[in-house]
Amino acid sequence: MKRLIGACAAALFALAALPAAAQDWPTKPVKLIVPFAAGSTPDVAGRMFADYLQTKLGQPFIVENRPGASGNTGTDAVAKAEPDGYTVGMSILGPLAMNAVLFGKLPYDPVKDLALVTMLVTQPNALAVNAQLPVNNAQELLKLIADNPGKYNFGSIGNGSLSHLSMEALVLLAKSKMVHIPYPGSPAAVTALMRGDVHVASLPAIAITPQLASGQIKLLAISSAERSKLLPNVPTLKESGIDLVGDAWSGLIAPAGTPPALVEKIRAAFTEAVTSPGVREKLAPQLTEPIPTTPAQFRARLDADIARWTPVIQAANIKVN
Repeated sequence: MKRLIGACAAALFALAALPAAAQDWPTKPVKLIVPFAAGSTPDVAGRMFADYLQTKLGQPFIVENRPGASGNTGTDAVAKAEPDGYTVGMSILGPLAMNAVLFGKLPYDPVKDLALVTMLVTQPNALAVNAQLPVNNAQELLKLIADNPGKYNFGSIGNGSLSHLSMEALVLLAKSKMVHIPYPGSPAAVTALMRGDVHVASLPAIAITPQLASGQIKLLAISSAERSKLLPNVPTLKESGIDLVGDAWSGLIAPAGTPPALVEKIRAAFTEAVTSPGVREKLAPQLTEPIPTTPAQFRARLDADIARWTPVIQAANIKVN
């Protein structure tokens, strides 16, 4: 009986301590895991947030890059961390949802092993073509693809990436075929597009816009639902009459089991960081905009993206392994 009473007292003490623990967070260094290499969009944004929060909250925020397996390696590291608020992670659509379809099996369960905290930033994908291709807008490209099955190719930043999926969706809309050539990242894919090694690519906008002055590529449209405030003169695919939306967003995750009060504390801190004038100013040259959300809004966006891209993966029979 004494043991049972003691156990109950300990449990009550722990429950009572949770709000205090959330209120005091952080009292020691916080690790921010980025599941991609240094210099990637999630890494650049993550370091901005870490710098801001370290100054604001007086504790080190340490960015740890854990690339591998299309983001699965770093996301798994977050899933297996202690749910105490001192390991959080940046992640994107692939490791949080679509990789379960693409890989068939993951080392973690995206639903059961992770807590969604907030979406953070987004950047549109840009549909671009080699300048020698005889098209000047997205509708002309769609018709060219439709009229010439298998004649043209497209580059991407990897099998199963948003860059890949968005082009496969375009090919499906054209009821045609194209050859897919994956590259290890945006720089290599853009170089291939400029040289004419590939005819078309859908890549993060920041990878395309610095190269437009060369005259070797043409930017036709962006993939966001609305025009980007940072690219106000570039039409969306929907404006061009093509029903295709898909932006490259990053969000914040924590291990499942992180107390809700602590999740809210972390969400509020990162929301303040991403919406602060200094961080917004640094994000703008990357063509990246803040999109903070509640966990419920984050889940709704994930569900919508799953519904959008799963049929594309299945129709194109895309597999990573």
